[in-house]
Amino acid sequence: MATVVTPANPSLEQLAEKADKALARVRALPQETQAAALELKDAIEELHKLGLTRIIQRLREDIRGKELLFELIDDPAVHTLFAMHGLVREDLRTRVERILEMVRPYMQSHGGDVELMDVAPETVFVRLSGSCNGCSLSAVTLRNTVEEALREHLPQIQKVEVVPNEPEPERAGFVPLDALSGPIHVEPGWAVGPAASSIIEAEPFRWDADSMSILVVRFHNKLQAFRNECAHLGMPLDGGRIDPETGVLTCPWHGFRYDCSNGECLTVPEAQLEALPLRTEKGRIVVRIAS
Repeated sequence: MATVVTPANPSLEQLAEKADKALARVRALPQETQAAALELKDAIEELHKLGLTRIIQRLREDIRGKELLFELIDDPAVHTLFAMHGLVREDLRTRVERILEMVRPYMQSHGGDVELMDVAPETVFVRLSGSCNGCSLSAVTLRNTVEEALREHLPQIQKVEVVPNEPEPERAGFVPLDALSGPIHVEPGWAVGPAASSIIEAEPFRWDADSMSILVVRFHNKLQAFRNECAHLGMPLDGGRIDPETGVLTCPWHGFRYDCSNGECLTVPEAQLEALPLRTEKGRIVVRIAS
């Protein structure tokens, strides 16, 4: 029998590979032996899950323990362990994004596409683009496709709302003068903000509107708006730094890291920045700040 040599300090990838190979060997055993081995595996995992659950519950009861738990989850080995036992759950926005990825090939085959703008407890806000933009029949058909897929996999989602598309210039480098003049009329719950041109690539911009602090970011020339509150302790993020290569926003207070393209927290996967639907109108940023 060949001797398996384990490194003195094996990496997470090496340990995961070792576990996968061992499980593959178990599944190749005769049925009765395989069943006994898998039963032992399940029993050990249930015991580990019970212990880990109680550790997490105790840490969450103390503010110091909660901060330590956030730090621990940032460790890939700890995150993998928690995920293996179902103790790290995806937030609603992440699940919605996965479902939109499922329907995207169908939409693209019909000349359209969908972009997630915001997620409320029962409503998903999307922006449709491509051939569905400007064609009411196509837009309704594709919106219904998105809504049916979301309701099938996430029964709590009751409806899908389509956020208006940004107006396209008539030709590159040209914006009609009448598009920049006159007042901007927006729907209730939306607020008109600064000029889109004032948002610098990979530099967080703070905008306070109607007692709400909003963080606006531009990455790869795409604008995004979030409530200006870190998911950790609610501290403002406008003093943070965005990595110009990866688009990762780092909180200036406790170092929590976010993907500025969608608000996903990279430090604690179940946390999320609150994204706000954003569009531009007559060169100004318009953001939905209330339902």
